[in-house]
Amino acid sequence: MRKKIKYFLITLVIFTQFACNDWMELIPPGGLIREEFWKTKADVQAVVMASYGALAGLNRNLFIMGEVRGDMLEGHYSQPWSERLIMENNIYPDNYLTNWSSYYKIINYCNEVIVNAPKVQEIDNTFTDYQMQGLMSEAYFIRSLTYFYLVRIYKEVPLVLDPTETDDADFYVKKVTEDEVLNQIVSDLEANRAFAPSNSFPTKEQNKGRASKAAYDALLADIALWRFDYNAVIEHVEKIELTERFVLMPSGKWFELFYPGNTLESIFELQFDGDLDQRNGTYGLTNTNSKQYIPSQQALEMFGFEFASELVRGEDASIRKYGEDDFIVWKYVGQAPDGQSVRSGSDQYSANWIIYRFADVLLMKAEALSQLQRYNEAYRIISEIRDRAGIGPLNIANTPVAYEDAILQERALELAYEGKRWFDLLRMGRRNDYARKSKLIEIIVSNAPSTQKRILATKLTNPLGWYLPIYEKEIERNKNLVQNPYYDF
Repeated sequence: MRKKIKYFLITLVIFTQFACNDWMELIPPGGLIREEFWKTKADVQAVVMASYGALAGLNRNLFIMGEVRGDMLEGHYSQPWSERLIMENNIYPDNYLTNWSSYYKIINYCNEVIVNAPKVQEIDNTFTDYQMQGLMSEAYFIRSLTYFYLVRIYKEVPLVLDPTETDDADFYVKKVTEDEVLNQIVSDLEANRAFAPSNSFPTKEQNKGRASKAAYDALLADIALWRFDYNAVIEHVEKIELTERFVLMPSGKWFELFYPGNTLESIFELQFDGDLDQRNGTYGLTNTNSKQYIPSQQALEMFGFEFASELVRGEDASIRKYGEDDFIVWKYVGQAPDGQSVRSGSDQYSANWIIYRFADVLLMKAEALSQLQRYNEAYRIISEIRDRAGIGPLNIANTPVAYEDAILQERALELAYEGKRWFDLLRMGRRNDYARKSKLIEIIVSNAPSTQKRILATKLTNPLGWYLPIYEKEIERNKNLVQNPYYDF
């Protein structure tokens, strides 16, 4: 009974602090609870699991940040106003969606584990090196993934590597450069990859939902591609291939990626189970009654709805057509690629959110190969993924730009509405010293009202406008934070 009371109080403290606006909140606070906590390996595991739960809690934000500024979605009449402003690039520091506090709460959980796990081992003699290093490797992965999202959304952010567990903590942390953050997380990932588990958990939900070596490699490949380090991308993806544990799902089973999920193609996905009140909101975002988000005209043209060229990924799979000019995103709504079987009951809240899957990392490799002018190798990967989708080969000119466009198109089709599109476009805009900046601006302004397109296109010639501002309350709270100059009105 004492043990149950202890964990109830700990849970209460953790979730109470999550309701606070201060992203540097103490967790757990000083006093009796902290003195009783960090005594056993179960305490360490509890906070690791809390970090996964907090990351899963960002599911709507990951959808919004990865999709709404791209060209695959349109806002419907029930779209929340703050999200519409982001979509139309009428972005100001008072928009609550610019608040990064939820990301830093995840980071603080991870920092707690990294600092306190070795101390717990000194107390709990059943806490082996293997167990401690494994749990710490998960914390390093989650922290690194969270920081990678932050730099792609904000560019420059505070780099906090210690938990805010005492009153002596520095609450006025300055921003650092994007490179400083990326250097830190790459160093952390490389140092801890060896300790990450490798298909060693008892259930597929754990093996797909916790940080494995393959998840490490996928994240490292993604970071390397963002930094245009193409040889590193290939190296990391080939480590995944060499495991021979991941395959492209056959065309007839492609939709199983989303229902029920955790397939042989999956590398890392956030787990949801409506029966356990672990709820994902993607059904509510995209079902026919929500009227929040619908596929854009650009998406419909990409999927070829007029001539039904997309047999696996298109109609009744990624998108469902109800009638003339009436379409919805189907991936998170349906139970089958038939346009008819809708998720019911608790399944409506149980769609996992895929962070990395095999098709994604193969296309990363193809992009890297093509930028190194290894066109034949890149072409084989593109063809393999298109063959799986039941569509024919492409004719691609042997130039980096032609392959970039083909791969962006392929990623848009294969990974539609999985939180990838905006970051893919942003990577294109940044490549080769912003050589294709005008192409990205054209895409960004496509969702803006016609009266604002010209003004917005002029404003976005400054690449700092491609990132979000710091939330105004964070600027007020932290005297050392400097606003993104693009928004410093």
